[in-house]
Amino acid sequence: MYNIFNKIVRLFCLCVFLFGHSSADAQNRNLPADINPYFGPVGKQAVMPNAAGFIQRWLLLEPISMPVKSNVVFTDSYLKEIFHTQYFPKQMETVPKDGAVVKVDKEKLKWHALDSKLFNVKLFRFATSFKKPKYGVLFWAVTIIDCPEEMKDVRLSVGSNGASMWWLNGEEAVMLEGDRRMVRDDVVSKKLTLKKGRNILRGAVINGPGMSDFCVRFIDGQGKPVRNLSIHVK
Repeated sequence: MYNIFNKIVRLFCLCVFLFGHSSADAQNRNLPADINPYFGPVGKQAVMPNAAGFIQRWLLLEPISMPVKSNVVFTDSYLKEIFHTQYFPKQMETVPKDGAVVKVDKEKLKWHALDSKLFNVKLFRFATSFKKPKYGVLFWAVTIIDCPEEMKDVRLSVGSNGASMWWLNGEEAVMLEGDRRMVRDDVVSKKLTLKKGRNILRGAVINGPGMSDFCVRFIDGQGKPVRNLSIHVK
């Protein structure tokens, strides 16, 4: 009797193992092969920021084409107009789902849930992997941050290439203006509060010619990374 039970348990474990791997394989097959060095599919479980506090799990929208031939146009007034323009319905109101499609002008663009394999999110590689425009573009990024308790006096620390704007729970947190390279902790926000439970972080990154990427983390009053966060996209 014990042997039969043992065999059943082993068979069950094998089925779970194979199902898990086949699901992961299916997810991987849905991603372009050349994205592999930079991104992987999102798992079912929430993740923490990496050891340095950088957030690696994001929903990324395929790039919106913009008439930008040079980054010298990235003045404060120009950027504020670009970042506050509504490009698709409920842009600042809902969290998109992986695979959801939005219409911007006449173009249909898809949201992709991805885990960055690096501390920074390589938007240029994201665009080229999905055969999308890589220059003169605007990227949108969204993630969900669950906090075990209210966290006051934290700051959002951002680096981006090129200019970007970031919102926490619908409120503008920080803007990185001008033509710039991505440098970690390039600009730090004013003091912010992460609510207990669900928080929504959104970002928009615009670039003309050249590479595009960003890195984001929260830091505490001593400048140390905040890591006791749960990051997901559902």
